[in-house]
Order: sequence, then structure tokens, then C-alpha cells
Amino acid sequence: MQKESSGADTSAPVVVIMAGGAGTRFWPASTRLRPKQFLSLLGEDSLLQESYARARRVTSPERILVFTNADFADLAGRQLPELRPQNIVAEPARRDTAAAVCLAALMVNQRFGDAVMVILTADHLIEPVEEFVRVIESACVAAARDAVLYTIGIPPDHPSTAYGYLEAGGPLLDDAGVVHRKVRSFREKPNRDIAERYLAVGGYLWNSGMFIWRADVVLAAYAEHLPGHLAVLAPAVEALGEAGQEAALAEAFPRLPSVSVDYGIMEKVDNVRVVEATFTWNDLGSWPALAEFLPRDGADNGHRGRIAVHDGAANVVFCEDEDELVALVGVSDLVVVRAGKRTLVAARDRVEEIKDLVRLLERDGQEDDL
Repeated sequence: MQKESSGADTSAPVVVIMAGGAGTRFWPASTRLRPKQFLSLLGEDSLLQESYARARRVTSPERILVFTNADFADLAGRQLPELRPQNIVAEPARRDTAAAVCLAALMVNQRFGDAVMVILTADHLIEPVEEFVRVIESACVAAARDAVLYTIGIPPDHPSTAYGYLEAGGPLLDDAGVVHRKVRSFREKPNRDIAERYLAVGGYLWNSGMFIWRADVVLAAYAEHLPGHLAVLAPAVEALGEAGQEAALAEAFPRLPSVSVDYGIMEKVDNVRVVEATFTWNDLGSWPALAEFLPRDGADNGHRGRIAVHDGAANVVFCEDEDELVALVGVSDLVVVRAGKRTLVAARDRVEEIKDLVRLLERDGQEDDL
């Protein structure tokens, strides 16, 4: 396949939106056929549509690729009708982020040459968009110039145990308030004591899972650290745009190990830099995390939909149908979710056990509710 030569700015980055997740934390609104990234949690647009709108501020539609599981490719196409079908890439098997990023880099190299790539996630909340664009563009300029791998680091505002951390070195560049640093090390999700120490000593950032680099630079890292991924996926990419594309990917993907790009590449190379986010970021990892962005009443009950609460506080109520009414009497710290014909009631401090509930439903053969 020849490199594309549209009227678009060929110096613009290529944005890759990762939209293949199938988590259970937002059940019952999130299901097997419509996971979190396809939900409209905080407005009319889905999280994927919001991510695409941010990508459009960075580049043109023909230079945006969406990677998702094969089960969700049609849904992604319906939610993003502006994208050409060949820009929605269906992964035939889940093999973690190293496989998707490798495939994306090979595709970008084939179609756009050694363009700068921006890897984004489809299910995060980012505000304001103007600051997001400023940070991404600053990293893109540096990545175009230097053979480095960039990640976006989030300055922590509390000792979270839910995220991995980056240990950042001193400033290398201050681009009008967008600070670039060398990454000294990656740290796994810490326990509470270690997270508190990170926050106290400073110099540690949350790992957002967003990356910027040139296609040739990241492919060189794969050649050194994950050569098997290149060996399996390069022949499949040669078939892209041909009649055998789907079969080539279906044959290649199951042969790959499940490895994250953080573990397989980023933690093993020494040319990693980080730019500090000047925007707010939330991965919306649970119903209580969503509550921070919902309207609240005088008793701190966050809600989407209509609520009537008597003697109750700090509840989270989410109704897929915003005209629906949920009434609570004498209860606090609950999560109540209404979606379709399913209702969830959970203690706010036990929402992590929703995944266990989903496994129970699966074991009992209640697939229609998943």
C-alpha cells in the first residue's frame, strides 16, 4: 500500500484512539456489547465521541485511527460516522496494549511515513480541551525533532493507589508553562504508604497511558525489546487494504503474548520523557469517581436523573433515562444505577466488587444481563 497523499497537512500528527476495553466497573450501564467508552456518562456524547472531538483539535479526520475490539467495530463506526471504515481497526483478539500500539505504528509507518503518533485513550475525562491541545502540541514538536518516547504525566492531587507512577527528573524544557522532563523510572501501582511518600517528596506523576512519539522511533524500540511482535504483525500489515486483511489479522493476533506497552517497551528504554499535564484528568474508573462530575444536592448526593432523598447523604444515583426518578429514604453512601431492565444497589466503598458480581452472573448463565 502506498503512503496516502491527501490534501491534509502531512506534517500533522496521527492520533490513535485506543477503544478496545471491556471493563465491568460501570455495570449495569456498561455491558459486553457496549462498554464504558461507548456510554454517554456526562452529557449527550459518549466518551469515545468526546475523545474523537479532542483528537480533531490536534489533526484531521483522515489522520485519526480508532483501535477497538472486533465486537465493537460497528458500534465505533456508528458513533464516529466522519471516520472512513479503514480508519477503524478491529482487533480480533485482546492482547493488551503492546500489540495494538505495534500494529498502529506499522500502519502509520506504511500509510504516513515516520509521522508523529499520539496515543490516546477513549474513556478518560479531560478538561479544558485548550490546555490538552497545548500539551499535546508541545510534545509533538519535541517528538518530531528528537528520537524520544513521550508520555503524559498527571501531577497527583492525592495519594492514589489506582495508578502507576513516573519518577521524573529535573526540567529539560519549559515551553510556556508546559514542562518537559526525563523519566527516571516507572513505578507500579503502590500501596497507600508508598503513595503518600510519593506525594510528600514530590517528583512523581501519575502515568496517564497517553504517549507521543515518531513511528520510526517506537518501531526501533519494538525491534530491540519486543521483536516477536514485529515478526508476527509486519506481514499482517502488508495485507491491510487487501481482501485478506481480516484473515491476516485474525491469524496474527492470537499468536502474540498479552503484554502492556508500559511493561514491554516504556520500562525498558532510556529515551523516555514526560510532559506534565496542565489540564485536569480523570480515568473515571468507578461510579464514585463519576460522582465528582455529577450535579449534587445539599447533602452531597451526586445524580444523573431525578432524585428524591429523605435523610440520606453522599449517595451516587445514575439513571440512563434522565427522566427516571429514584427515591431514597434513610440511606447514605450507596451507589444506585438504573440501566435498561437492570438495577444495581451497592455500598459506595464496595464498588470494586461489581466485577465479582458480574462473574457470578456469568457463572449462573445470565449472559443477557452482561
